[in-house]
Amino acid sequence: MGPGHRPLDVRAKAFLALTKPRVIELLLMTTVPVMFLAAQGVPDLWLVLATCVGGFLSAGGAGAYNMYIDRDIDALMDRTSQRPLVTGVVSPRECLVFATTLAVGSTVWFWVLVNPLSAMLSLGALLFYVVVYTMWLKRRTAQNIVWGGIAGCMPVFIGWSAVRDEVSWAALVLFLVIFFWTPPHYWPLSMKVKDDYARVGVPMLPVIASNRTVARQIVLYSWVMVGVSLLLWPLGYTGWFYPLVAVVLGAFWLKEAHGLQARARAGITGAKLKEMRLFHWSITYVSLLFLAVAVDPFLR
Repeated sequence: MGPGHRPLDVRAKAFLALTKPRVIELLLMTTVPVMFLAAQGVPDLWLVLATCVGGFLSAGGAGAYNMYIDRDIDALMDRTSQRPLVTGVVSPRECLVFATTLAVGSTVWFWVLVNPLSAMLSLGALLFYVVVYTMWLKRRTAQNIVWGGIAGCMPVFIGWSAVRDEVSWAALVLFLVIFFWTPPHYWPLSMKVKDDYARVGVPMLPVIASNRTVARQIVLYSWVMVGVSLLLWPLGYTGWFYPLVAVVLGAFWLKEAHGLQARARAGITGAKLKEMRLFHWSITYVSLLFLAVAVDPFLR
């Protein structure tokens, strides 16, 4: 059965899957709170909606391009074997047209309904993810997720610029929080599925380095991330609430990171390594940290 003959609901779900909606949730989770910080209160809600829709379209286009480019290795990895291009629900040509439509549409949407700066930042993030990360870094270097993660930091700039039509030091600090968060967020998952990556020749750090080395890098990035997260307060962008939350969340994060390192040093492997504990906590951490970013202006 060809792609066009599949039931409509199956096709609709497949096209939605091309956008990587779970990734988009994380991106919007960092965009909206920054808008509250930039406005020092409640931003224009129509602007928030317009920014979220534009962000969904842009990130969705990037995700679809990623699946188009990686369809060869997706077919060989257990984790991605059910993606729409692998199963044949969507054809490569359809995916490419869909991705391009979202990319162009998101840029026009931001330009007309938000502002040109946000449009350019959004387009830059999409191109960075597709060209720099997916096409260049991912299959060539273990630093792929480090530098490729810059694309995932851009929603912070987009959220701030949507409100202020500029980029500030506060946005840069939060950009760096996500930059240093991304490797220790993703490497535990990579440790879990490293056999998948090894099978297709993608040199994620856990594929080419020992668990001890990866855990040591996770701890290093974690300490820098927590340190950077505290800079908003001395720079005068927050009151007492945000740094208090950042310290508590950071302490829990470091406890998990050092726990993973201790298990790796002891030579523990398999399920007992519990690497996914940090992966799951990392999502909770960034969600609560950015929630504190949004709440803080109301408590000053």
